[in-house]
Amino acid sequence: MIIKPKVRGFICTNAHPKGCAHSVREQIKYTQSLGAINNEPKNVLVIGCSTGYGLASRIVSAFGAGAKTLGVCFEKEPTERKTGTAGWYNTAAFHQEAKNAGLYSRTINGDAFSHQNKADVIDIIKQDLGKIDLVIYSLASPRRTDPDTGEAYLSTLKPVGEQVTTKTFDTSKKLVHEITIESASQDEIDSTVKVMGGEDWQLWLNAMSKAGVLSENCITTAYTYIGKELTWPIYGHATIGKAKEDLDRAAGELNSDYADLALKAYVTSLKAVVTQASSAIPVMPLYISLMYQVMKDENCHEGVIEQINKLFRGHLLNDDPTLDEAQRLRLDGVETNDEIQSIIKTAWQKVNNDNFDELADYAGYHQDFLRLFGFDFDEVDYEEDLDPMVSW
Repeated sequence: MIIKPKVRGFICTNAHPKGCAHSVREQIKYTQSLGAINNEPKNVLVIGCSTGYGLASRIVSAFGAGAKTLGVCFEKEPTERKTGTAGWYNTAAFHQEAKNAGLYSRTINGDAFSHQNKADVIDIIKQDLGKIDLVIYSLASPRRTDPDTGEAYLSTLKPVGEQVTTKTFDTSKKLVHEITIESASQDEIDSTVKVMGGEDWQLWLNAMSKAGVLSENCITTAYTYIGKELTWPIYGHATIGKAKEDLDRAAGELNSDYADLALKAYVTSLKAVVTQASSAIPVMPLYISLMYQVMKDENCHEGVIEQINKLFRGHLLNDDPTLDEAQRLRLDGVETNDEIQSIIKTAWQKVNNDNFDELADYAGYHQDFLRLFGFDFDEVDYEEDLDPMVSW
């Protein structure tokens, strides 16, 4: 089939296998250009390994540190009539590149929230790796089924306390407009924390510890986005923010619970980028478009692979990394510093439909969005008739 992007609202419903493979190779090439990461880690588990920051973490672990990597994801495989998800093709490409480089890689495709998935992963660790040095927790799911009760929980994108009226950008209609979002109920807050908070991260570490597959001095981190004033109404001071606060709680408890292993657990706050998750959050397409323009003008823009390389090489693997007042690793400092935020705020106050193209880098935003699914790479022939059936 000839595969062209099918975009509906804030999602793309198909993916291009060769485009995804090209994206993976480009991230590998960038990582290798920075040289080898010495010492740790040797055996890495990435929970949420197939897209965005999770995929980049797997790439940096393997092609930067030479680590053996085990991944967990939940992706749809292709059929003869329909493409697989981008994460499916990303993972297939990663496996091929790892094989070519003589690197160990395995991936479990299934529900990371389930006890069975954890048990399957632990069996592979025992069989192939022995112990894990680094656990990356990078899940971005809209729903979770509690593995003990069977109850399903849905996350909600709503402010906490009072309704919020703010600007947003409709990516379908290409319009800047105001949006009013009703405040969340307590049940919606609790459900969002259940899906996106720290409980499952802790369950993973608990299961691995009981099975004896965590190495001494193991490091683990869960990724978050904190943001600043412009995004706080829908992000920081909202249901997602409550879930992210729960990650801080979980990190503290993990450090305490596994002090005998000298485990180090961190929440890592990363820069805002275009991801499948962020595209669905009101405010973020407008904010990211403005932020991209400002940071590119100031020559300080970074993408996913740049952020993760900086994290691994300068922070996460250090014996005594610099932490903020909440004991988090902060890779978002350039985006959130007062000078950059002041320029973004000025643009935010001015932006409307008449000057949007002047103030915002929506072209860059949209290109990054398409590239999540393997589209809009100059090096890829999108007129080629392809077989979508790619396996791992």
